[in-house]
Amino acid sequence: MAATPINPAGPRLLLRRMREVMASPQPPQQKLDQMVRVIANNMVAEVCSIYLVRAGDILELFATVGLNPEAVHKTNLRVGEGLIGEIAARGVPLNLADAQSHPNFAYRPETGEDIYHSLMGVPVIRGGRVLGVLAVQNVTQRLYTEEEVEAMQTVAMVLAELVGSGELIDPSEVHEGTFAQGHPPKIDGVVLADGIAIGQVVLHEPRVQVTRLIAEDEAEEGRRLDAALGELRSSLDNLLDISDLGIEGDHFEVLETYRMFANDRGWIEKIRDAIRGGLTAEAAVQRVQVDNRVRMAKVSDTYLRERLSDLDDLANRLIRHLMGLHSGGGPDMPEHTVVVARNLGPTELLDYDRTRLRGLILAEGTPSSHVAIIAKALGIPVIGQVEGIVGRVDPGDQIIVDAMTAQVFLLPTQDVVELYEEALALREQRRLAYAQHRHLPAVTRDGVDIALLINAGLLVDLPHLEESGAHGIGLFRTEFQFMVGATFPRHEAQRELYSRVLDAAGDRPVVFRTLDIGSDKVVPFMDRPREENPALGWRAIRMGLDRPALLRYQLRALLAATPGRELRVMFPLVANVAEFLAAKSILDKEMRRHVRVGRQPPSRLLVGTMLEVPALAWQLDALIPSVDFVSIGSNDLMQYLFAADRGNTMLTDRYDILSPPALSFLSMIIAKLHGAGVPVSLCGEAAGKPLEAMTLIGLGLRSLSMTPSSIGPVKEMIRSLDVGKLRAYLSTLLTLPDQSLRGKLTNFARDHGVEL
Repeated sequence: MAATPINPAGPRLLLRRMREVMASPQPPQQKLDQMVRVIANNMVAEVCSIYLVRAGDILELFATVGLNPEAVHKTNLRVGEGLIGEIAARGVPLNLADAQSHPNFAYRPETGEDIYHSLMGVPVIRGGRVLGVLAVQNVTQRLYTEEEVEAMQTVAMVLAELVGSGELIDPSEVHEGTFAQGHPPKIDGVVLADGIAIGQVVLHEPRVQVTRLIAEDEAEEGRRLDAALGELRSSLDNLLDISDLGIEGDHFEVLETYRMFANDRGWIEKIRDAIRGGLTAEAAVQRVQVDNRVRMAKVSDTYLRERLSDLDDLANRLIRHLMGLHSGGGPDMPEHTVVVARNLGPTELLDYDRTRLRGLILAEGTPSSHVAIIAKALGIPVIGQVEGIVGRVDPGDQIIVDAMTAQVFLLPTQDVVELYEEALALREQRRLAYAQHRHLPAVTRDGVDIALLINAGLLVDLPHLEESGAHGIGLFRTEFQFMVGATFPRHEAQRELYSRVLDAAGDRPVVFRTLDIGSDKVVPFMDRPREENPALGWRAIRMGLDRPALLRYQLRALLAATPGRELRVMFPLVANVAEFLAAKSILDKEMRRHVRVGRQPPSRLLVGTMLEVPALAWQLDALIPSVDFVSIGSNDLMQYLFAADRGNTMLTDRYDILSPPALSFLSMIIAKLHGAGVPVSLCGEAAGKPLEAMTLIGLGLRSLSMTPSSIGPVKEMIRSLDVGKLRAYLSTLLTLPDQSLRGKLTNFARDHGVEL
């Protein structure tokens, strides 16, 4: 079908007229009325209409030329209803030569639109949210040109600023009545730290709102773009050149990709085209960004979506450079804050006021990431791998984090909020019940005592000892102190931390794990080589033995913190007995030096090892005579046992610790150590999950270390468990060919009244 060409005056004249309308002193409704007349005239259209979103997902006709003027403020469509509703729901333009033949066409008699055949409409979008729809219609059947569609999208950006100003609709209603562009209100992710949170969005790096849209001088906007691109490229080069960021592997590749995109001619030329169309440089970047988001919504290929997401983030960075703004900064936090970020480092999380922080949502992140570990210690629910979340929300949006089912709810309706408020109240009741039971013994129904300890790494964790009723600290991660500071912590600072931990524990045991840095645990003051596979590389005890001064310095501080007190030291990632003996030898030398200079030694020194590398399990006979205790690190042990990267989302659910091979392997280790009288515990993720903890107890474990928030649920499970019955049942399962025994074990718990 032939297309009627756009008015020769073109988009630039239309934009100039829009600027005049926006600058006029007339009331906002009159501005809308004038806008539709200007657009209809420029687009050679018999009809131009503006619909705006009201509370309750209602689209109300706010202005029109060509339709019955009596229909203004009386005609309503629901989002998704009719062609206008479809444009709003999908957040994409619609261009039809015969609109009435479309299956979604909805006729409203009061408008008198039955004589109009062609329709072209575009969403009015601001900050990634649909605020309304701008549409033109013609009596004749015509297909609007691509240039006309782009001109309407540009005008819609101007209209969005008028709507967003709150002059037409009360700001609170604008906020309530808008929704994420082309996306459902519920998004799935991956649980990084469980829990539930309701709060208001705080963007870790808030998206900048572009307010200056129409250019005065095209050449000047081109020069501004060139300067900002230069700054952007320079900043990315600096990131790649700063060695103490510890950038490696995928992270390094992401920055390399960003640098490639920053030089992408196609992307830059699209921005220049938008500038030539009359937009400012920052508005041009935003215009191209909106187009990319529409493309992103249609792409199913994960790799391509990630690349488009990179472009979205890069556009935000470029807009900041154009507006002279810098990334980061401390946001003013609402009373109930949910932080939304592309990604977040552990120190960045700790910068937030933890009395106001209720939850965290990440576009990236994995359950084994360091920020997830700290969030668990702080009791902050976290959902990661929520695609495009940064571009879908605005600061102040109400949001729900359901880190039990891995779902995020954007701008939830009141009934959904009430449902989750009830869930939160129930969780609080359970927490209070656990608190009341904190002094009850963790003893099974058939009289088996279980020691429940907590994992810790920060001083903020210490009050949880008393609150949870834990037996002690089964794993104190000493590396946290090294990761949150810009410089290497001095001897006195280390000694003071370890001393305060022991003071808080009183007569309860504390196991200090020596530095476990490397892989994803980066310290800012140490250069490290790039490695192809850092999880299998130079980290933990390997680094300590290669840099013995680092290990000696820490052991010296531990000894200084424990005069006359029990000291338990544990070495991480030991792969063979020779490594354990080498580390223990360094500790022995430091002990002799400690005594030689006249300092009081610990009343008792116990030396243990983490069992995370499967190879060590086949040297238990050689290890047992030299070790005082063993702690199974199930996270890494399962990763190495199954040759499955625990940070790889494609493998997240592929291998289960509750599988015959994993449980058989653990059973062999536990039986061997128990037979030799060596205490053994487990301090990985599995210890804090009631079903997994139940199974581990059935295998023979009598000591578990977990996040403080897990103590209550696990103790409840223990007090309802008959270990004898479970052991008998487990003995029938370990030789099965099943991929997982989770279903069978869940049924056992249900049938025997075990609280999960």
